[in-house]
Amino acid sequence: MAFAFRVVMQFVGLLLSLLGWVLSIFTTYLPHWKNLNLDLNEMENWTLGLWQACVIQEEVGRQCKDFDSFLALPAELRVSRVLMFLSNGLGFLGLLVSGFGLDCSRIGERQQELKKQLLILGGILLWTSGLAVLVPVSWVAHVTVQEFWDETIPEIVPRWEFGEALFLGWFGGFSLLLGGCLLIWAACSAHAPLASGHGSVAETETQCPYPENRTAVPKV
Repeated sequence: MAFAFRVVMQFVGLLLSLLGWVLSIFTTYLPHWKNLNLDLNEMENWTLGLWQACVIQEEVGRQCKDFDSFLALPAELRVSRVLMFLSNGLGFLGLLVSGFGLDCSRIGERQQELKKQLLILGGILLWTSGLAVLVPVSWVAHVTVQEFWDETIPEIVPRWEFGEALFLGWFGGFSLLLGGCLLIWAACSAHAPLASGHGSVAETETQCPYPENRTAVPKV
């Protein structure tokens, strides 16, 4: 029963991590980190992302322009680019390592201690990936709030507001954090191997059987 519960937690953690990783990729490239609605022209909306700024007009449609210079960007956007790339890479590596460490994986099925270490490493990588998403998203949101309530800016000047990508980033980051924590918890809850060194393997084979090319000997 404990083994089955541990396997379920592993798969839930892996699915949450996969969802968070996909959302972090979308967050990286969506040009909707900030939105701007013009009061003077309600049919024109602006969006801002890490790579480009877009204007949406009812008659013309969407027109986007890539940023010409990386160094000319605000500090929060420059750092966000680096951290989001780091998050995507760590997330992919964490998913790969965690897949090898699953209890029901055929790879290294007789090396339970190695699989446990791989699962813990994968969970740490995914947890770090979640932090690498939450930091830039929260930083951009903080700067946006500060600029929105800045009293030195005249009231007639339009203010940037939260874009949809920020909410995707928050959801993806927390999914990666939760998924990584579940994988680490599932790995640390594994039963300690018996003194003979064969008891844990036999238990795993009994509860998570794999087809093998051998013929069972009938009992008399």
